[in-house]
Amino acid sequence: MYLVVAGAAWGTAGAAASLLFLASDLGPLSLSFWRCAGGLVVLLGVLAVRRPRPGTGRVRPSAGSLIGTGLLFTLFQAAYFAAVQETGLAVGTVVTLGAGPVLIALGARRWMGERLGRGGLVAVVGALAGLAVLVLGSGGGEVRPLGVGWALLSAGGYAGMTLRARWLGQRGAGGDPLVTTAWSVAVGTVCLLPLAAVEGLLPHTADLGRVLWLLVYVATVPTALAYALYFTGAAAVRAATVSVIMLIEPVSAAVIAVALLGERLTFAVVLGTVLLLTAVGALIAAEARRPAAGPTAVPQRPRSTRSTRSTRSTQSPESAQSALT
Repeated sequence: MYLVVAGAAWGTAGAAASLLFLASDLGPLSLSFWRCAGGLVVLLGVLAVRRPRPGTGRVRPSAGSLIGTGLLFTLFQAAYFAAVQETGLAVGTVVTLGAGPVLIALGARRWMGERLGRGGLVAVVGALAGLAVLVLGSGGGEVRPLGVGWALLSAGGYAGMTLRARWLGQRGAGGDPLVTTAWSVAVGTVCLLPLAAVEGLLPHTADLGRVLWLLVYVATVPTALAYALYFTGAAAVRAATVSVIMLIEPVSAAVIAVALLGERLTFAVVLGTVLLLTAVGALIAAEARRPAAGPTAVPQRPRSTRSTRSTRSTQSPESAQSALT
């Protein structure tokens, strides 16, 4: 459920970005910078007032590990916007979100031994077909090799971020999702600042209040909230399943575009939405039937039966209780 909410929240970012582009001269890289910078402010505020939970048993990841996740996050965001600028929104979205599940499934199989199974494979294929119908059927675009290359690079960053979150979660070293998200947007803020400065950092607009409210929304809901939920879910669910569930993002964006922005409801939008939601629902149901998997246990050295029996026979109830406590 966390991943579904995160995907739906990500979908609202596109509508908010469209309104921002109409109301100001803000570019995509500058918007990404303010998204990360605003999200960082929100997350730091939440972390400052939140009381630590005792006894959670989380292992704190190192600063290097958090920076690595942040760099993958930044690569995913920046390369995607470069792909959209070079080859258009439709083609950039299809290649990025379409290649992502494939790369994640291969990586999860190679490094974590996760298998989708025949049903999961059918769901992935159905989801990719729905994505292609939804995006290409409702817009179209010109395929340019450089743009496709940027989109594949973005998909690689997305796949690496998802696989890393799952790998750390399997070992109980995922840490606090809020802290992971804060580090990710902090790294994104630092990396995107010079690019945004070249593009034009400050928006010029006649409706500054509207622009500021939209920037606050983008920083809060589809960034701070959505990525915290994403890192929480990605640590507990199979990596390939995560990537398919997150394809609910273009569905959310399409619904908002039709309901709020006045775009026309086409047969391609309906068919693509049905295919995607069916695939996502099938994978969620399959994941719910799987037994919960905890962190990978550290193997223990076996002890001989004779020594174990001897110890048990010589222990008093008091000493046994002391050992347990």
